[in-house]
Amino acid sequence: VQLQASGGGLVQAGGSLRLSCAASGRSIRGYAVGWFRQAPGKEREFLGACPRSNSNCYVPDSVKGRFTISRENAKNTVYLQIRSLEPEDTAVYTCAADNSIITSSLRDYLQYDYSGQGTLVTVSS
Repeated sequence: VQLQASGGGLVQAGGSLRLSCAASGRSIRGYAVGWFRQAPGKEREFLGACPRSNSNCYVPDSVKGRFTISRENAKNTVYLQIRSLEPEDTAVYTCAADNSIITSSLRDYLQYDYSGQGTLVTVSS
């Protein structure tokens, strides 16, 4: 499966964005999809995931309240909605997918078999 993240850009603090992770080549149904970001000089950060099962997508407590993940299998796409953007949200946002990853590994980017080019989000103050 090929993944392409899109929807990034330059936004003012306080604004919102919806990033898309579009899959091609195979149906994303049956794949777990995770969102990550990496800011310059910082470690990659887990932003949430949609498990393989029909379990609900979730985000970690660190971004809960501002970040929401959802999947739309009919469009072969997983979305990351971000609101109340802050300059600290400036980073490259990337999605990753895997059809055999276990739930306990969803936070580990290196456990995913597939990932695509990220999309840059720049938040101005």
